[in-house]
Amino acid sequence: MIEILKQTGALLDGHFLLTSGKHSKQYVQCAKILRYPDKAEQVLRPVAEKLRELNLDLLVGPAMGGIIVAYELGRQLGLESIFTERVEGKMELRRGFEIKEGARIAICEDVVTTAKSSMEVKELLESMGGKVIAIASIIDRTTGNVDVDVISAIKLEIETFEQENCPLCEAGEAYVKPGSRKIK
Repeated sequence: MIEILKQTGALLDGHFLLTSGKHSKQYVQCAKILRYPDKAEQVLRPVAEKLRELNLDLLVGPAMGGIIVAYELGRQLGLESIFTERVEGKMELRRGFEIKEGARIAICEDVVTTAKSSMEVKELLESMGGKVIAIASIIDRTTGNVDVDVISAIKLEIETFEQENCPLCEAGEAYVKPGSRKIK
């Protein structure tokens, strides 16, 4: 999996401002993998195999990063895949998508770090009668801070820093913010 990250240019080195507000020396830009359908199929195959055992009814990908992941997993598993999107800063289910009472759901993401977006989507889906069984992702960067199983293609540890203790900031290196969610 690391080789695919490198081949596609998805594993980036530099100074990054993460959605969490923390800083890091590395960032995984999964869109660089997902632009190649054959690579998407390859990296998500082991995730699909693990999900197959869960008897899921539905896959939900939060926009942006989760949409293609949910679609590809849905294709491999023969399951419906839908997505949530942010409206005025809050995740919503739109476009006529519905959650059936008791539906067994996996939330699909490209990278899970703090799982903040996933937990927001979980709350939404469960308020509509669904049951979130797992989070499926290409990259799992969590550190035991999630109350649902994370099923991923790869577990990756990337060192992060609080802004006030960031050695890259101290060295005067400018950062970039590659994620899609706005930081408060």
